[in-house]
Amino acid sequence: MSETLKKTPFYSKHEMLHAKMVEFAGFLMPVMYSSIREEHLAVRSNAGLFDISHMGEFYVEGSDAESFLNYLTTNDVTTLKENQAQYSAMCYPYGGIVDDLVIYRFQKDKYMMVVNAGNIQKDFEWIKKNLYGKVSVKNVSDKIALLALQGPKSFSILKKLVTFNPESLNFYHFCEERVAEIPMIISRTGYTGELGFEFYHHPDQSERLWDALMEAGKEYDIKPAGLGARDTLRLEMTYCLYGNDINENTNPLEAGLGWITKLEKPSFIGKESLMKIKEAKPARKIVGFILRERGIPRHGYPVYYEGKEVGIVTSGTHSPSLNEPIGLAYIRRDLAKVGTIIEIGIRNKNVKGEIVKTPFVTSKPY
Repeated sequence: MSETLKKTPFYSKHEMLHAKMVEFAGFLMPVMYSSIREEHLAVRSNAGLFDISHMGEFYVEGSDAESFLNYLTTNDVTTLKENQAQYSAMCYPYGGIVDDLVIYRFQKDKYMMVVNAGNIQKDFEWIKKNLYGKVSVKNVSDKIALLALQGPKSFSILKKLVTFNPESLNFYHFCEERVAEIPMIISRTGYTGELGFEFYHHPDQSERLWDALMEAGKEYDIKPAGLGARDTLRLEMTYCLYGNDINENTNPLEAGLGWITKLEKPSFIGKESLMKIKEAKPARKIVGFILRERGIPRHGYPVYYEGKEVGIVTSGTHSPSLNEPIGLAYIRRDLAKVGTIIEIGIRNKNVKGEIVKTPFVTSKPY
């Protein structure tokens, strides 16, 4: 593997656990420790610990920070209260997605943006290009390490390491507290559909934090979990993955992200194009499907209806929770109805599938 790849502060832990490491967004990351299935089911039933230090963090500060972020992103930043987080996206003027992200509000003139690992440099350049007013933007990605505890036993595990009640922290909120005496930002956003927390901390404290959480979670059968389980968990929840389900050639309306696209806002980048798309109605729509025959759907596979190509698969896997092959696909809008029988082209064979209601599993993050 290339020597130029970055290593997270948890790298020695992954090595010690004999994790299978892969290149991801310029980082050496664990794809799995035991098996994707075992780690996935641990998160659904107990708890899993994810190294997500590859994610990017930007501080946005200044008296015009709120109005700037409101112009930069699709969601309504003005509705955010202190210590609240918001899922959002940045769009190009033509409506394509720059990235999906989470905004954290500390106070009216101080925010943090959390962006996808593969888009850090691109996002930072885009933000700087559109900067206006009294605002400073700082890329602090290398100064912040990030660990995620996910699963129904998360509350019980964290309770052992903090002096406050973790249940007092609401979904999509955050606080500045200590875990095992380590100062950090603790948030509750998640990417698995389960209860959980994210820990933003100084990289010097990463190994100590990992050990404390693994020790506290021992009685709850906590497992380290890699990118493989993170992907299958988010797909069961139909959470979009940038580069797979959304990119610069997709818009939020066709991607099922209309709920974070506030067209009633006075102005934001991409608004005019998105309003035209909404008026004309998107030509395609993202849907979830289950294969009714053997096979695994993968990114890029064609979708057929009555012999005609009508769409493309964006994500697919064998769902550990359902024990069935599931996937997401963009499909012609008039066919994007629950119950529609489609076919996925897998290795020169068309495999029958059915569009189903999503998410594939019941969400329990609250």
